[in-house]
Amino acid sequence: MSKINVCILYGGKSAEHEVSLLSATNVVRSLDKEKYNIILTGIDKDGKWYLKSTPDELTHPDQLSLEDLTGASEVTLLPERKYLMKVHSPEEKINIDVVLPIMHGPHGEDGSMQGYLEIIDLPYVGCNVLGAAIGMDKDVMKRLLRDAGLPIGKFEVIHKHDQNTTTYKDMVSSLGEPMFIKPANLGSSVGVSKVTNAQEFEDALEKAFEFDTKAICEEFILGREVECAVLGNNNPQASTIGEIITNPGHDFYSYEAKYMDETGALLVIPAEVEPEKMVELQGLAIEVFKCLELRGLARVDFFLTAEGRILINEPNTLPGFTNISMYPRLWQASGKSYTQLLDELIALAIEDHYSKQQIKHSS
Repeated sequence: MSKINVCILYGGKSAEHEVSLLSATNVVRSLDKEKYNIILTGIDKDGKWYLKSTPDELTHPDQLSLEDLTGASEVTLLPERKYLMKVHSPEEKINIDVVLPIMHGPHGEDGSMQGYLEIIDLPYVGCNVLGAAIGMDKDVMKRLLRDAGLPIGKFEVIHKHDQNTTTYKDMVSSLGEPMFIKPANLGSSVGVSKVTNAQEFEDALEKAFEFDTKAICEEFILGREVECAVLGNNNPQASTIGEIITNPGHDFYSYEAKYMDETGALLVIPAEVEPEKMVELQGLAIEVFKCLELRGLARVDFFLTAEGRILINEPNTLPGFTNISMYPRLWQASGKSYTQLLDELIALAIEDHYSKQQIKHSS
């Protein structure tokens, strides 16, 4: 049986560019080289695409450096052709069977790349356009969860054009203090601030609006941070539950705690929760997955209070795949190796694409 040509897209214009490099490196190291031809395609911060992979890099993935695209060939992915074409040597074409977009944040997991791949008619790992867009926009996502009757914390939305008409006093009356402020369309804790006074409120909004035109203000919830990984299309399955215990040196699970400080947080897998609470969390994770029309994979984050109350924090439709990321580690603890997990994700992508092909597009 011939190998499957897997195009790994990584990098991109998002503020989460560097996180993508870490995730993609780990994916390359874990993919079964006997099953897949790996086609590394790096997207720089200006949005240009480059063919990165060389035989030497893939033979020695421990030496893989994805950041440097010097000397790589600029390429483009053409609609309905299903191959990468070198911009300066258009006769050179690289066939693609499935795309693994390891791109976090806007232009990667917000539905825009998914829409492009739909137009090209290529299978791709992860959520479709709708699910990706919903999962990225925390405002729309929270409204859908709330309207479905699922348990979430209190939140408010501030648009940039309304920044000067919303006061800290207004937010405190609605959410209490302290509170968290973050960009509505970003992840990896980029642009997130904990706010305890009016000046911090103004500074946090300025920071959030560097990355988005819409900010989310959330109530502070005192509780354990627990997470569940979900995998599947029509019949999703949930992993065991993990817990994040942030180092006291960090005020919350910030970008620095996640990626810059090796001791920034302790991941406890499986989390120490009662069996019935574990089942409840797993069931709620699948409810979130279905409610938001997600596909392929997601990590669903919760708060678990001392009273045993569960509140949904948010889903992440393209969670980190670094060597310390919760999503692959949850599945490893549930009996799926990193390599097996990638095999299933690619199979789900091909299955979902085949299903779409059965839909009529004309009368």
